[in-house]
Amino acid sequence: MLRIKGFLPFLLIAFLNASVDMGHKIIIQNTVFKIYNGAEQVILTAIVNSLILLPFVLLFTPAGWLADRFYKPHIMRWAARVAVGLTLMITLSYYMGWFYFAFLMTFLLAAQSALYSPAKYGYIIELVGDNKLTFANGIVQAVSIVAILGGMLLFSVLFESMLAGQTYLMTESNIIKLIAPLGWLLVAGSLIELILTHQLPARSERGIPVKTPFDWPRYRRGALLRRNLGVLRQNPLIWLCIMGLSVFWGGSQAVLATFPAFAKSTLVIDNTVVIQALLACSGIGIIIGSLAAGFISRHGVHTWLVPVGGLGMMTSLFLLPQGHSNIILGLSILSFGMFGGLFIVPLNSLIQHHAPNAKRGTILAGNNWIQNCVMIGFLMLMVVLSFQQVDSVVLLYLISGLCAIALGFLFSKWRKISPDA
Repeated sequence: MLRIKGFLPFLLIAFLNASVDMGHKIIIQNTVFKIYNGAEQVILTAIVNSLILLPFVLLFTPAGWLADRFYKPHIMRWAARVAVGLTLMITLSYYMGWFYFAFLMTFLLAAQSALYSPAKYGYIIELVGDNKLTFANGIVQAVSIVAILGGMLLFSVLFESMLAGQTYLMTESNIIKLIAPLGWLLVAGSLIELILTHQLPARSERGIPVKTPFDWPRYRRGALLRRNLGVLRQNPLIWLCIMGLSVFWGGSQAVLATFPAFAKSTLVIDNTVVIQALLACSGIGIIIGSLAAGFISRHGVHTWLVPVGGLGMMTSLFLLPQGHSNIILGLSILSFGMFGGLFIVPLNSLIQHHAPNAKRGTILAGNNWIQNCVMIGFLMLMVVLSFQQVDSVVLLYLISGLCAIALGFLFSKWRKISPDA
């Protein structure tokens, strides 16, 4: 795979983009963790995650049009330039102690990713072709998760080390001033990403843009949104794959928002490094599962991995709130991630394989849109229940129950339309 021209720079770009986004999110999230407890912590964590997801909902139509209208490497290049400017503004906000400005910058950084994402995933098949698509997806998924894990752990360790031994008032402004130098790591990552985008080749055989102008009047009326959602429904297999991915990521977001409060109240953990290390087990599991799915499907997509992964995910989610030690919790989260990797890699490959060339950007952007709507729905449910003082243990059981019901419905449909069911 690494002998394919442009694949290594592409992997490094995906790694840096994910780690920069995660680094800023972790700084904001750890600051919230230090100051707030219980329901307030769940609510603010859910808001942070929602700010990351909202751009994928709001920019669905323009992101898909951009990915179909322009060469995908050009979009990735411009997105990297924007990331440099945004990380410089974020770093300034750290030094000035503008916590709420930095909090809102999470939204703009996510908007950059939302416009970039359909081009990134659509470019994979242009680089590697159909035969190696699932294997490439497994590698890209694993690299992205490594970046997320690295960002979580690196920025949490540096965050704690910069606060260690310091005397400061427990306010958001004071905390981000003390960790302000971490902003330069975000700037460096975005600069390297920009340099790497100039090493991406344009693949003319699959990447020829469709020269269609953007219809602003229809966009404002919502007509383009309705049309693009209709495109997603044209192929029942693509639609079912999108629904499956949405259940996985929706449940994952809800667990990410709820777990820190659960660990703090049940296990009395107040160190952000320990919290992020436990959550990192999910990423390690996704890496294992993604690489395994990619290896098994290296010569074609094996759809039997989907029900196997889904059943494992449901079992792991149910066992999670029963864990009362770091080891048991870590194993439950690791198992959820591993089965999740087996579940999502073939689903992503089926979408990319069955999407028509001229509509691939729109379909991939629509995939993002549906997934993020579901994730925001899960997060808003956690916020509403937290306002009602529902215990975090109950929330985790509720998440596992909702995911089990949704996956059960999807599997009943899967048997009818799966290519090799």
